[in-house]
Amino acid sequence: MMKKVLALAVLFMGTISGVMAQTITKVDVSIFPKPENGYKQVVIEVPHSDLDSSKKIEFKVGKWMEVDGCNYFNLMGTLEEKDLSGWGYTYYTFETKGEVTSTMMACPDSEKRNLFVTALPQLTRYNGKMPIVIYVPEGYDVTYSIYKTDGEEYKALEVRNRK
Repeated sequence: MMKKVLALAVLFMGTISGVMAQTITKVDVSIFPKPENGYKQVVIEVPHSDLDSSKKIEFKVGKWMEVDGCNYFNLMGTLEEKDLSGWGYTYYTFETKGEVTSTMMACPDSEKRNLFVTALPQLTRYNGKMPIVIYVPEGYDVTYSIYKTDGEEYKALEVRNRK
């Protein structure tokens, strides 16, 4: 049983690594700056649809690390949104010293695990016509999720002061 679990974990890790290592060739990102030394440029390319306005993208910068089996971990760093002068587009840069915070629960019997430790996520609008360009230090990767609404909107309730 343990061999099956381990084999599935290796297969899953290989699949994630393969997905994260894809090269984008469909979008021309030549208008964006070249990455500085020690950094790489990553691109989130999302398909265009008539429902772009009902979607959001959440992306996280992180790194695979071996950690204990019971604590929660967060990567310390700063994500900055910058304007691409003359184009009306934005891009992001992420800076980190690689420091990680965690909860401090004692778990001497738990096995170590590989975990994609991330900084705080960034939520941005979905634009299927333009890529999301992010500069991250070498050794770090970006994952993302697409959120969409069914189009329903709700009105917030008013609270009146009671006398």
